[in-house]
Amino acid sequence: MIKMKIESREEVSLLVRTFYSKVRKDELLGPIFNGIITDWEIHLELLTDFWETNLFFKRKYIGNPMHTHIEVDKKVGGTINELHFGTWINLWHETIDELFEGETANVAKNRARNMGTFIHLNIFNARNQDAEK
Repeated sequence: MIKMKIESREEVSLLVRTFYSKVRKDELLGPIFNGIITDWEIHLELLTDFWETNLFFKRKYIGNPMHTHIEVDKKVGGTINELHFGTWINLWHETIDELFEGETANVAKNRARNMGTFIHLNIFNARNQDAEK
């Protein structure tokens, strides 16, 4: 299979859609995502906006992913942990490696790894703040 470069919204959409089709089927992640997301088409477009903003610095995405992930953790009883983030990042890397090559593909891997770490730490901190209340 010929690998593509991530150069436009079209490739970002392919990445997001392929990745989340794996997430939805994943034994660990699927129940969380499928239990919370009610309109996948809207969600996939939002995530395409998010990644298009992050990879190409186009102001498409407006939202607060940190708050969203903290709320998801609350909905699943504070059970999101490093295994969830490890599985997520492994699927992200796998999807990129299957479809893409080049600098933007590497940037997408690095940004996802950094975001995952940051979100995980903030979920943990939010739990501690809630426990102190």
